[in-house]
Amino acid sequence: MTRDDILTHLRERILAFATSRLQQDAAEDLTQEVLVLLHEKYARVTELTELVPLAFQVLRFKMLDAHRKSLRRGEYNQDSVDDLPLANPGDDPATQLDQKQRVERLLTAVAQLGERCRELFRWKLEGHSFPEIQTLMGQASINTIYTWDLRCRKQLLSLMGGTWE
Repeated sequence: MTRDDILTHLRERILAFATSRLQQDAAEDLTQEVLVLLHEKYARVTELTELVPLAFQVLRFKMLDAHRKSLRRGEYNQDSVDDLPLANPGDDPATQLDQKQRVERLLTAVAQLGERCRELFRWKLEGHSFPEIQTLMGQASINTIYTWDLRCRKQLLSLMGGTWE
């Protein structure tokens, strides 16, 4: 029996032992590491009676090393990401309440504005540009629309208590 035949047979035994204690992919990685070490460092060992115990001793050391490394990294007993609950993308209740109160203040203040300011804000919120609003309001000068917009925003701000927050 040649050394390659012995290593092929030994690989199966090492993999079976490692798989009984580790996950399949980790077991295969450790098996490969053990075989590489046996080939590079212990090439002079050719007897089966010496090679088998040596291979399993190296495997145990590699398994302990992998275990220590996973402990050090905090990977041991870690919860699966699939088992963790998803974070709620919504705002917290305090933020929701604050936003609701601001919207109520805004609606109350808009209701107190004159008809011209409400129309101007409605058209701005619908995405109309100032030249389009000029046409809709039937004004000859766009500067009139700019002036009305400034006055309406100032009036709205004062109705909201002097602050947007």
